[in-house]
Amino acid sequence: MKQKTILVAGGAGYIGSHMLRLLRNADYRIIVLDNFNNGHRQAVQGFACVEVDLLDHAKLVALFKKEKIDAVIHFSALIEVGQSVKDPQLYYFNNLVGTINLLQVMLAHDIKHFVFSSTAAVYGEPQYTPIDEQHIIAPINPYGRSKAMVEQLLADYAHAYGLNYTVLRYFNAAGAHPNGEIGECHEPESHLIPNILTSILEKTGPLKIFGDDFDTPDGTCIRDYIHVMDLCQAHLLALQQLFSYGGSYHYNLGNGKGFSVKEVIKSAENVIKQPIPYQVHARRPGDPAILIANSRLIQNELGWKPHYHNLEVIIGHAWFFLKNRMNNLRKTG
Repeated sequence: MKQKTILVAGGAGYIGSHMLRLLRNADYRIIVLDNFNNGHRQAVQGFACVEVDLLDHAKLVALFKKEKIDAVIHFSALIEVGQSVKDPQLYYFNNLVGTINLLQVMLAHDIKHFVFSSTAAVYGEPQYTPIDEQHIIAPINPYGRSKAMVEQLLADYAHAYGLNYTVLRYFNAAGAHPNGEIGECHEPESHLIPNILTSILEKTGPLKIFGDDFDTPDGTCIRDYIHVMDLCQAHLLALQQLFSYGGSYHYNLGNGKGFSVKEVIKSAENVIKQPIPYQVHARRPGDPAILIANSRLIQNELGWKPHYHNLEVIIGHAWFFLKNRMNNLRKTG
């Protein structure tokens, strides 16, 4: 059987770079597309890579004319909620217009298999938890709205043009590749686990936590953490489903168990074997008390199950990566 070619948009980013490894192991031919505004060149060494921005329509057309692509996995999004509130135009251009450009060129070349990286932010303030796929879509910030708009246009494109697609709504991606080669490294970093660990590694002072007066057992907000490799495994299964059956699908991705901020800190202390000082600051606007995924649909339909469901294992992989990264920076610095 002919080897299929997968274009991974945003393949130099956190989740995309992990996806590349799984696709390679599954014997797909891979082309990485990234503008490298946030991606890391070292994360895509050994992969065929094209430096293209999704807003550059002409370069997208040239790429699709040159390569015979069978499917696209789309990770090329800006993800910072606060930034999206301050500069919504940036988010609507990058996340929405960029996706429209990508789909337009795909359809012009008769490519109709698309896996989309979405987010639990499309649900907005949860009306109940755990959240299933039937929960109302009601995002409360431009980041979430940009993703919800893409989800709507995918449904419209499926109806009008026969696009086959899967939407994967992430809760909190965390962890790193178990070999420590790649992991989470955003600038600036807004996610809890890497911020906990870098506060110790880089001695940046007490960790900031936002709010200890939520309606939760210890007063800090509760989130569902899913290992990045489990997340990517779900993308692989979704891709195989599209090739086999076509259609359109929406799945939540999470562990189905929540941990409070203080519980995450305690788990990190167990991993690194030292106390982690923190300071409590005011709540951030729009932070729900509890966000937990109901992922039974993808488990039932695709047989997906989280492999790394233990929080200390997730944190341990992140710690291994961040220590390796700091050691490498010291050697090259």
